[in-house]
Amino acid sequence: MTLLDALGNGTRLAILRELSREPMYVSELATEIGMDGKTAVHHLSTLEEAGLVEHYRRGNRKYYELARRIELRIAPPPERAFVLQADPIDDESESESS
Repeated sequence: MTLLDALGNGTRLAILRELSREPMYVSELATEIGMDGKTAVHHLSTLEEAGLVEHYRRGNRKYYELARRIELRIAPPPERAFVLQADPIDDESESESS
C-alpha cells in the first residue's frame, strides 16, 4: 500500500487527527473513533507500514504516535515537483505568537 492509499481513507485520517493531539493506546483510540479494537489495529498497521505512525510499549499497552517527520514527494513531469512536509510543532513558540 502506498502513502497516498493510506491517506485516502477517512477512518485512517480520523486516527491521524486523534494521534496529532497525543499518543494513544489501541482501545483508547478505538473508543474515540468509534470502532472495535480489531479494526483499529488493522488501520494502525496500515499507517505504520506507510511510515505515518510509530508505536512503543508502556507496560502491557501498545501506544501509537505520529511519526516524527513525514515527507511526501510527488513529481508529475520532471520539470515540476510538489513536496508536502510535516515537521513537529513547537508548542512553546506557538503559544508565544498567539
